Amino acid sequence: MGTMTLTASCPALFITAPSSNSGKTTVVAAMARYWSNQGKRVRVFKTGPDFIDPIFHELASGEPAYQLDLGMMGEAICKQHLYLAAQQADLILIEGVMGMYDGANNSANLAATFGVPLLAVIPASSMAQTFGAIAYGLAHYQDNVNLFGVIANYVGSPSHAQMLRDSLPAGIEFCGALPRDNGIALPERHLGLVQAQEIEGIDQWLDYAASVLGDSCQLSLPAAIFFEASNSSLFNEQSNVFGIRPLQGQTIAVAQDCAFSFIYRDNICLLQKLGAQIRYFSPINDHRLPIADSLYLPGGYPELHLSALAANQPMLSAIKQHIESGKPTLAECGGMLYLLQQLTTKTGQKAELVGAIAGHGVMQTKLQGLGMLSATLGGHQITGHCFHYSTANISLAVIATAAQAGKTHMQEKVYFHKNTLASYVHWYLPSTPELTCDLFLGRLAMKIDQ
Repeated sequence: MGTMTLTASCPALFITAPSSNSGKTTVVAAMARYWSNQGKRVRVFKTGPDFIDPIFHELASGEPAYQLDLGMMGEAICKQHLYLAAQQADLILIEGVMGMYDGANNSANLAATFGVPLLAVIPASSMAQTFGAIAYGLAHYQDNVNLFGVIANYVGSPSHAQMLRDSLPAGIEFCGALPRDNGIALPERHLGLVQAQEIEGIDQWLDYAASVLGDSCQLSLPAAIFFEASNSSLFNEQSNVFGIRPLQGQTIAVAQDCAFSFIYRDNICLLQKLGAQIRYFSPINDHRLPIADSLYLPGGYPELHLSALAANQPMLSAIKQHIESGKPTLAECGGMLYLLQQLTTKTGQKAELVGAIAGHGVMQTKLQGLGMLSATLGGHQITGHCFHYSTANISLAVIATAAQAGKTHMQEKVYFHKNTLASYVHWYLPSTPELTCDLFLGRLAMKIDQ
């Protein structure tokens, strides 16, 4: 007798585009706020290892937003996320990354894997009938694609919108036209968009964007689709990856403020599922560490808050003492830079930081690392992602190299010092719960051949 597959149904849309900078994030955030304002519960996902956009989506929807990435997370975890969201929500929105067909784990393939129809946002400020050709190409480049509609962005006038509508071939719905409006443009930030939590009046912006979207586009809920439960135990409250809670009784202090905010929600979910208690603190504003067994310093923008970080001497001393005492620490990207002796900005500003790791970091004008990577640590393979504009000269032995499969040009060094694991990689901890336990229980040193 076969086992029954659990399913949950919910309307869902996968928002994509021909390229980056087409307006996907604005449309998704506005759509999430629009339907939330209508009393609907909206769950939003972002494809790829993105930290910035999910915060916009959380503020827009009032619900937690998670990443969806087949390469980093695997299909089982992605399926379980969608299944659980379908149980809770009235609408699921998934924001794609880059262009619709860009990369091996692209939006078209991800949407096809989970049977979610696509809605393409096409910038149309300098085109007419070519709009229809782009829409046709997006719909027919692969046979497994279900592109049901498009939204025209940056439209100049109602007559322009009508011209775009008339250019569409049969079978592709024209779902609306967003006007050129600086009031709904997301502000630029250091290396991209401003972090949502730093925008004054973010709620007013979201409400305005939702209003413009509602007035300009034909918004109706799509038909519900079915999502299947997976065999992933990560988010299943009835099971556990170990059957026990190996981090029970452990407290992990997690840095969280405008300098350190790049952390996967799944990482926190895993640590809590393994039994750990999470205590957040601010390296900028707090003057002491929470009482904790271990420390997690995620990535972020320490270079933008260099003076404030350097001026908080009690925090610098507390973190250095934590590391010197051999307590477990995980430092990723900006968190690693914070532990160095010195950090220099692009303008030449220098500051002394924690000094627990011998070395110094220097911000650069060009991208220094980008890609999905994996490494073998303590007998386990762990995956993650890097994106950084700095270089680091570190006087420690390299214990492993995180690399892309089959590629040698994208590699990141991994360091281990006094129970501190440090690298440029933002690790996806659910890729190896066993290694996560070894690290935060202080057992990793025994398993690393130094």
